[in-house]
Amino acid sequence: MWIKKTAVLAITGSLFLASCTTQNPYTGQEQVSDTAIGAGIGAAVGAIGGLLIGGGDGNVRRNRALIAAGVGALAGGAVGNYMDRQAADIRKELQGTGVSVTRSGESIILNMPGNITFPTNQSAINASFYPVLNSVATVLKKYDKTIVDVYGFTDSTGSADYNMKLSKERALSVANYLLNQGVTPPERFVVQGFGEQNPIASNDTEQGRAANRRVEVQIQPYTGT
Repeated sequence: MWIKKTAVLAITGSLFLASCTTQNPYTGQEQVSDTAIGAGIGAAVGAIGGLLIGGGDGNVRRNRALIAAGVGALAGGAVGNYMDRQAADIRKELQGTGVSVTRSGESIILNMPGNITFPTNQSAINASFYPVLNSVATVLKKYDKTIVDVYGFTDSTGSADYNMKLSKERALSVANYLLNQGVTPPERFVVQGFGEQNPIASNDTEQGRAANRRVEVQIQPYTGT
């Protein structure tokens, strides 16, 4: 599923978030604190807003940042094979985890259901989901010529403002976890919260609402264009 990027949140605040961490009691790993996530949202909004107001397409700006960071681009003829191998590896890693892996053109889309990723109405990642994200990070580090868009979604329960905030925080939590596992540089990431927009099922049933509460990670080849 391709989603129009209108008001994107770039992980420009990721370096700040990485410095505001707490130790997870289950894994001993450093993780971003809830306070830092909230502050990071504001920093990211301000940064990307300035870029867009200044003119130019957001993807063009990210491309320039990636070039400056020294990320190598894929040549046109190599894209298909590169993404095929990456899709095969990530399917193997995520088999039986509850995360679906879909190939759409040259993109790979990971659908992470909210019921396994986060506690209800919270943006702190379930400790039981860390191994899944660790597997995703392993593949993203191996195939580093990709860009990573992380999208958050909710169902239609609750206010639109609350749902938008929660979707942004959840997407940021996933992106920053991956960043803290060594998926770099931060310029590879773009984060966006959609709230209750773009449902994939009916919000009239519990099953449909559960499907709509999700984080999607879209992995695309970086071609330098």
